[in-house]
Amino acid sequence: MNERIDNSLNELCTDVGFVNVNKHGEQLCGDHVEVIPDDKLTVMVLADGLGSGVKANILSTLTSKIISTMIANSLPIEECVNTIASTLPLCKERQIAYSTFTIVRISNNMEAEIIQYDNPWVILLRNGKNFDYPKTAEFVADKGEAIFSKGVINKKVIYKTKIRLQENDTFIAMSDGAIHAGIGKSLNFGWQRDDIIKYMEEIYQSDYSAKTTSSLLLSKCVELYGGEPGDDTTISTVKIRRRRPINLLIGPPANPQDVMKMMALFFAKEGKHIVCGGTTSTLAAEFLRKSLNTGLPNYVDPDIPPTAAIDGVDLVTEGVITMSRVLEYARDYLKDNDDYFHWKTSEDGASQIAQLLFEEATDINFYVGRAMNAAHQNPDLPIGFSIKMHIIDELSTCLKAMGKQIKVSYF
Repeated sequence: MNERIDNSLNELCTDVGFVNVNKHGEQLCGDHVEVIPDDKLTVMVLADGLGSGVKANILSTLTSKIISTMIANSLPIEECVNTIASTLPLCKERQIAYSTFTIVRISNNMEAEIIQYDNPWVILLRNGKNFDYPKTAEFVADKGEAIFSKGVINKKVIYKTKIRLQENDTFIAMSDGAIHAGIGKSLNFGWQRDDIIKYMEEIYQSDYSAKTTSSLLLSKCVELYGGEPGDDTTISTVKIRRRRPINLLIGPPANPQDVMKMMALFFAKEGKHIVCGGTTSTLAAEFLRKSLNTGLPNYVDPDIPPTAAIDGVDLVTEGVITMSRVLEYARDYLKDNDDYFHWKTSEDGASQIAQLLFEEATDINFYVGRAMNAAHQNPDLPIGFSIKMHIIDELSTCLKAMGKQIKVSYF
């Protein structure tokens, strides 16, 4: 998901990734992120409920869902913001709202609109450096109260921003757990916004996905908390990326006469190419008229079969065992992302596929052969089709949840 590199809207896309941790000792997170993904409009809402626990969780969930639902029904964003801001009451003791929120709305991958209400201000990294974007303050009255001037009691201040986009623009939204990190432990006054900016500029890499950026920042927050967060902490990143297609071929076709057709379609696709499976690799090598180089087996991970090589193919791996591990990584990625540093830094086939599909790809094309392999059938499994098909189906679902554009072609 302008001042762009070129004029094609299809060249860029919006990548959204978020992670959170609960306050130490709490079962529920008081922050909530809601995302509405679409080719022409992407909306991210991060809400932070007052306090922690059940009440905060309910309030933040309601806030983010109300705003996102109104936007999904094509209501003007001004009406969405005014409705939620005027609906939320103030805490009588603290004189602050029961839930704060941040909205990042990306239109056609060309323009960003940022709406901020009492959360830490969004950080925008442009070319890896902090970009000080303009903000306009608007004042919203409570229920039944007219709007007069800036000094009126109980006015809610909404900050709005509109900005043209560039490739790799990275918006980092956060709950106040991020700026409170380290208070009373490693830092006297918490981790200030300027400190967070400095840290993100130091670790920035243009190829980091939105989820990776969020994960790295959250990990630092947890470290500053000494592993026991003193507040719910949520990081949500919205990044404008160039589209990168990845193509994955697994299994020979059910009809041997379709081999040429399947291979021709697969290798004609733009982007990198991954071939999975022994028989599939042999067929791919024959189609390309290249040799299949297995070399000396290098078991980087003793549980994952070694990779091979074919000139003209970006990655060649074993099939079902390797893809089963990729599916495990995908499930974890959508939850706590605990396995991130393992697959990000490992060189076995499953880790390399995870790096390509989770980090690099925006559009993924699966070419799946339906030929049955007796080694992949297990009558004890509660599924009626081959293990291979089950893996591809679930992996596709996980990748869609990551915001990837998925197409699966069966042969």
